[in-house]
Amino acid sequence: MTTGEKYVSAAVNHRKRIPVDMGMALIIMLLLCFGSVMVFTASYPYALSTYGDAFYFIKRQIFWAIAGSAGMTLCAAVGLSFHKKYTSVIGFTVALICLVLVLMSGASIKRWLNLGFFSFQPSELMKPMLILFVSLYMEKYRDIIKRNGIGKLGRVYDKRKFRAASVYGTFIPVGIVAAVCVLIMLENHFSGTLIMFCIGAMVIFGGGSVLRWFVGAGSVLVVGVFAVLFGTDYASERIEIWLHPERFSVRDETWQITQGLIAIGSGGLFGSGLGNGVQKHLYVSAAHNDFIFSIVCEELGLVGAVVVIALFAAFVVRAVSIAKRAKSIFGSLVALGIAGHVGLQAFLNIGVVTGTIPNTGVTLPFFSYGGSALVVLLCECGILLAVSADT
Repeated sequence: MTTGEKYVSAAVNHRKRIPVDMGMALIIMLLLCFGSVMVFTASYPYALSTYGDAFYFIKRQIFWAIAGSAGMTLCAAVGLSFHKKYTSVIGFTVALICLVLVLMSGASIKRWLNLGFFSFQPSELMKPMLILFVSLYMEKYRDIIKRNGIGKLGRVYDKRKFRAASVYGTFIPVGIVAAVCVLIMLENHFSGTLIMFCIGAMVIFGGGSVLRWFVGAGSVLVVGVFAVLFGTDYASERIEIWLHPERFSVRDETWQITQGLIAIGSGGLFGSGLGNGVQKHLYVSAAHNDFIFSIVCEELGLVGAVVVIALFAAFVVRAVSIAKRAKSIFGSLVALGIAGHVGLQAFLNIGVVTGTIPNTGVTLPFFSYGGSALVVLLCECGILLAVSADT
């Protein structure tokens, strides 16, 4: 064996000892570390004025980041077969029960389930569980869906196969997604409903749903969602504020978006410098949460904003690459769903902060402050790494 062949053999053996996608792992850790730094710089004025401790939020965020990282490691270590056999069904069932319990709890804000020692949003847990469950379903009925009785020119040559593929490949999975969306919509959580619908649709479409029924069912659901949105005072008011901000008070309804845009505009190319922002000093509401991207823009400028967007783009591209390399349909659909979830949520948050879309209350993954949401997100990333190890 030549020296060159030895180096190649060593590289191959080294790759076998590191089964997960290290590129994706690096992207996840960069997003997590960058986000934690921004949580601190965006939160310390509010933390100091409210709790008398500038480190109040970052201490908790670091704790949850460590807990989430441990969960991510565990989810990656147990392997994809474990998630396919246990997590997909048990996790989805638990998340579904929690969504029902939230509606029965009588809480004023029907999004949080309080367990006494711990509270969380079941809708956050449902996002990865829906991806897993629908992916498992689409793989289980893959053969029926694939043999859809449709010829190359789009003509149905076997009505029996077409009906079976339509029922198992579109109507049933769309019904599952629709049921989850209804439960979340009853919480007045419209952004969560939108995200759930989109990630469910991505997995169903990726699983080979009959296109004509998929488009039809999707159109009906979209019309239904928008009908509810425009028919609900809470949601319609947000849309009206977005379309006609001049009709509302800058000190009340449009305060948050106005201050956020001021932060973005004042950042310029390179920003005011990390920690030197002004708008986080009780001007931008929820500066460490929904509107943390505006603080990124103010302190790190256009360059910092582009870096954040590039990291999310890299996450999505890498996840899609993992989906393409996955050995099983289940793994491929899971990776695709996770890519869609993180990418869509980042897009919606940045769209809200920049005034491109109405305020939806969507957080920025890895960046916005939040304990249970961060832990669930990192565990979801662990599942993605488990998929990458199965390529």
